[in-house]
Amino acid sequence: MFASYARKDLAILSLVLVLLGTVALWLFWPVVVIPVGLFALILWFFRDPERETPTEEGVLVSPADGTIQDIEVVREDTFLDEEALRIGIFMSILSVHVNRAPCSGTVKLVERSEGAFFNAGVREAIDKNNAVRMGLEIKGGRILVRQVSGVLARRIVNVCTVGSQIKRGQRIGMIKLGSRVEVYVARSMSFECRVRVGEKVKAGVTVLGKLNTAAKQL
Repeated sequence: MFASYARKDLAILSLVLVLLGTVALWLFWPVVVIPVGLFALILWFFRDPERETPTEEGVLVSPADGTIQDIEVVREDTFLDEEALRIGIFMSILSVHVNRAPCSGTVKLVERSEGAFFNAGVREAIDKNNAVRMGLEIKGGRILVRQVSGVLARRIVNVCTVGSQIKRGQRIGMIKLGSRVEVYVARSMSFECRVRVGEKVKAGVTVLGKLNTAAKQL
């Protein structure tokens, strides 16, 4: 299964690679392995496997495939307006790039901010890169999800609209090529983090942590 957000990309890139393959066959046939290899890489990049999301009450799941890059307490003033625990996930070019909702709730914010395109693995990317913020209101508080571009990722897709209801594990969009996704949990929600820096996670599957009984998602 391939990401629905990438149909146009797949069509254009497939046409280009078919043309390159045809030219390669005509000029020097062994070179055809290059467009064939690139086509296989594109199919791998835009894959969108089905996932079974945990049903345990009160848990937040990872919004992205990748590696936990940092876990820090920061001030978040764009939506939460208080200190929050930020969990940053680095997505390599080989990761599944479809993003999913960490919890169920009502979308209260979808906002794009223009910025730079630093490598998503460096510190400058956190504050300076092009990004999309999505704020969720849940029972007992708020959660912020931030999709951040990378040095190669120039397009962030987020299909959610303000006022819509989303479910934990639901597809919310994707970032095309290596990038970063962050989850911000307000400190007032007494969140128990269950992951550590360096840990591999899967979108919609890996449990990042659990909210206290007063802040369970809808």
